[in-house]
Amino acid sequence: MSIPMKAARIHRFGPPNVIIVDHLPVPAPGANQVLVRVENAGVGPWDALIREGKSVVASPLPITLGSDISGVVEAVGLGVTQFKPGDEVFGVTNPQFIGGCAEFALASANMIAPKPASLTFEQAASAPVVAVTAWQMLFEYAKVAAGQSVLILGAGGNVGAYAVQLASQAGMDVYATASANDSQYVRGLGASTVVDYKQARIEEVVPPVDVVLDLVGEELRTRSLGLVKPGGILASVVSEPLPDRDRVKNIRAIFLLVEVTTERLDKIANLFGRGKLTPRVGSVLPFAQVRIAHEMLAGAQHLPGKIVLSLSHGL
Repeated sequence: MSIPMKAARIHRFGPPNVIIVDHLPVPAPGANQVLVRVENAGVGPWDALIREGKSVVASPLPITLGSDISGVVEAVGLGVTQFKPGDEVFGVTNPQFIGGCAEFALASANMIAPKPASLTFEQAASAPVVAVTAWQMLFEYAKVAAGQSVLILGAGGNVGAYAVQLASQAGMDVYATASANDSQYVRGLGASTVVDYKQARIEEVVPPVDVVLDLVGEELRTRSLGLVKPGGILASVVSEPLPDRDRVKNIRAIFLLVEVTTERLDKIANLFGRGKLTPRVGSVLPFAQVRIAHEMLAGAQHLPGKIVLSLSHGL
């Protein structure tokens, strides 16, 4: 394609103001790649880590930011038979979690899936990383079963909200921590008990549980260890397992990095299609306000839920 596209890029690491909008040639898909005309791009904490040069997945500069995308297939590369031009898709760009915040993005064919018909493009772009993270934590790492109990630290966040829904529907007894503002929302997702971590100590409210999902780290994570039953598991997306000397009662402590695949996205899409999962889109900004989106990641005021950029207008 001869018409240049716009992409949100960084040429050096730093705060949100290092992001600039570059004009680049529209790329051609290589083997096992799909070129997606991006409708919406999700913005998450991992994007900030990449922008700051703190990500565990290193990529050389300059970098086009963004991983979560939804849009329409424009072209497919050699070996791609499961998608064709015109297909509506959602997912993640690549294992480096970059390249999505652009008018056109290359995506690994095994990291995208058909967009659930029940979701808008905005909703679909908000879901891939956070929904798959919750799925993996529960079913692949903790291997939960009906009748077990789980404590979700940070249930009002984007991953936590999906974890509450998935755990509740799996027949688990769900305990959660959340701010006072999010307590009613988290209960509505299926949590039987919600603790305002600023007002009460979890040890005084939550009984021993089979699983702890750590989405916040720090002191709350440390205190939650005392609530895990012998043989139970603490799964964290925040920090590495604690040293052996700090482990108690035969507890497994693991750290995981999400792996978004077509197979996992299909499972999530099926749940969306059946009305079993509800997305939570927060602030939706035009592409030109990508810096503001990153300022929101750093604490600037925004609506509860996933921050999403619109590539359809405001360019």
